[in-house]
This record gives sequence, structure tokens and C-alpha cells, in this order.
Amino acid sequence: MSVGRSSRSGRPRMVDVARVAGVSQKSVSNVLGGYEPVSPELRAKVERAVALLGYVPNSAARTLRTGRTGVIALAVPNLSAPYFAELASHLSEAAEERGFTILIDETDGDEEREALIARGLRHDVIDGLVLSPLAMDPASIAAAARDIPMVLLGERELPASVDHVAIDNVAAAREATEHLIDAGRRRIATVGGPLDDRTSTGSLRLRGYRAALADAGIREEGVVVPTRRLLRPNGTEAVERLLDTGEPPDAVFCFSDMLAFGVMHGLRMRGVRVPDDIAVVGFDDVVEAAYSNPTLTTVHLDRRRIARTALDVLVGRLEGSGAPRAGRTVVDHWLVVRESTGGPPQGRTPGREPVSA
Repeated sequence: MSVGRSSRSGRPRMVDVARVAGVSQKSVSNVLGGYEPVSPELRAKVERAVALLGYVPNSAARTLRTGRTGVIALAVPNLSAPYFAELASHLSEAAEERGFTILIDETDGDEEREALIARGLRHDVIDGLVLSPLAMDPASIAAAARDIPMVLLGERELPASVDHVAIDNVAAAREATEHLIDAGRRRIATVGGPLDDRTSTGSLRLRGYRAALADAGIREEGVVVPTRRLLRPNGTEAVERLLDTGEPPDAVFCFSDMLAFGVMHGLRMRGVRVPDDIAVVGFDDVVEAAYSNPTLTTVHLDRRRIARTALDVLVGRLEGSGAPRAGRTVVDHWLVVRESTGGPPQGRTPGREPVSA
């Protein structure tokens, strides 16, 4: 069968699809746009013609009709970090199921870059934004959210006027520290940051850590080693400060798994055994935690649920079916106990089924 194309550029148009399918252009539009119920026979005719011609709907025309582009932006600090890479993968999967495309930006935790994305970069090509801010202040975030549908990720304390999906950071840090106390550890240090803002992730985790020490009657506030970032090299650098104090710790709670991997590497280089001499706990439960040596005890964050919840909230806003007021959605967390604190290699979760590596 020979199929002619009336477009000079060679790209098939809706009129070509209608001609090949033997139906009207309005029928093609109804099938492709989902505007009206259509019969299975009509849908089959149009879909066969679309496949035969290789027709791609004009996105600009669709935007004019619906006011949407079908594109959602995700802005995260660093895609090289396993936590954000896994989060982006889950969000892309969920978006595809809902008929959206994800556009990903890296901010490197830079305030100017975060503000540029939140206040206008790409706003002409996206329907909404999922943002994990590290540096923007709450007032600037709230102002930007008035111009575009936005959902925030992360454990910082963020403006109540903007939808936010997070875990209970203070409670998670408290549980991680309590696990070390229950294992008989008393000189528990912590490594992480940033700590210069009481609303920051680091400050919230520090609050939970210190609350656990106080509840256990441990008077000292603990050895706190702040880091500028939450990466492996920062953890390795922190080991020098941990071991060169008057009395080294017998446990370390790290604010990320990457820091924990760096700490364990640094301890190994100094001849310190984990967990025999010093136990180590991380935060995030990235895939590598189940395969490190020793395997890492860590706070598990359900990234798949975080991503899907954020998308559901954002799509609800776009479709007008969301909650009347913005709110904070708290997603569950739990501790996975592995070898770095004396647990089994495959990990177990107190009160839950064992977690398979």
C-alpha cells in the first residue's frame, strides 16, 4: 500500500492520518486527545494509521488546546549521589505511567541555581516542578511556588504554604542513635551537616541524635564532626578528627550512607575494626549499603513511595483534584540492621520482615 504525504517537510500531519484511516480530522483529534468516548473500531483505525505514517502529535498545538506540555521538571542537588539517582529513576517511572515526561536539572545545592529553576527557568515548557532545595530560604521558595505548581522534597523544615513530601528526620535520627545505645555503645559521635541553619537536614538529624542521648541519660552532647557535604571523602576526612580526640568514640552515626562508607574506609585505613571497635550507622539505605564490607546498618527511606507520592500530589494540583490547602506528607522510614552494628549481612528490620540484599 502506497501512502502519500501532503506535508512538504515529509512529516505526516493529522489530515494524512484522517485520510489513511478513512475518518474525519475531528475523529482523529478525539482519539489522540481523549476528548470524547470513541468506539474500539474507530480507535483501531486511527492507531493503525498513526503507526503506518509514524505520526507524532504537534506538542505546541496540544499545549494550546490543553494549556499543558506534559512535562514535569525534577531539580535535585546531585545526580551522582545514589539517593538522588534512585529517586529520579522512580519519579521517571511513575511519570511515564501517568503520561508525563520528566526533565531533570542538577542544582549542586547552589542557592542561585535553585532560585533560577524555581522562579522561571523552563517555566514555558513545564507544567510543574518537583524540587529538592538545599540552599533556598523558605520565603523565596514560597514566593516562587505562587507562579508554578510545585512539590518540595527533603527533610528540611520548609514553608507550610507549599506541598512537601518528607520523612520525620528527627525521629529517624533518634531511632538510629537509640539502636547504638541499645547495642551497648556510649561514646557515640555523629558526622554530617550542614549545621548552620536550624531548619537544615543536618540540624534536624542532630536534634534527634541528641534527644536519644538525653533520653538514655548520657549527659554529654556527643562528639559532633560537621561536614560541608555528605560524600565519601568528607567521611574519610572526619575520621582523623574522630580518632585524634582524647577518647575515640565506640560508635558513629553518619547523616548519609556516603559519609558512612567514607568513615568505614578511613577506620579501616587506621586499623580500626567495624563493628568490633567502632560501630557505624548510615542514613538513606542506598543499594550499595547491602553490598559494602561490612554491610551497612542504615535508615531506610522509601524512595519509590516518596517519588510516587510527590507525583500524585503535583498531578492532583494540575488537575484541580488535590487537597484545598498545601500540606506536608510524611512517608515512613525504618532502620535496617546489618553487619556494621553487629547485624546479619542481609539486613533485618526491627518489627518488620527481613530485608533481602
